Amino acid sequence: MTRSNSIDDWPRLMLDASYLWADAGVVVALRSWRLMAGGSAAKREFRRMISEKVEAGTELAGALAGGRVGSPEAAARKTLSVYGKRVRGNRHRLG
Repeated sequence: MTRSNSIDDWPRLMLDASYLWADAGVVVALRSWRLMAGGSAAKREFRRMISEKVEAGTELAGALAGGRVGSPEAAARKTLSVYGKRVRGNRHRLG
């Protein structure tokens, strides 16, 4: 989705970031419980957690370095998109 760089877009960006922040907190709690339970499920979850972070970081770095982001707002949107899809997926999977 292409968005203009108007002053009206920033409140929506902040709202979207707040939703991601809240979802991330839920995922941290759910993952913590899974890790504390131990066993093979905890080992799988730990490996998944690390690989997701590396993949997300690589995807975002590629987008930023590749010039596919043209403004600070676009960079923030891309960041929310990259991390948001993983956080939402984990929330549904773990919850």
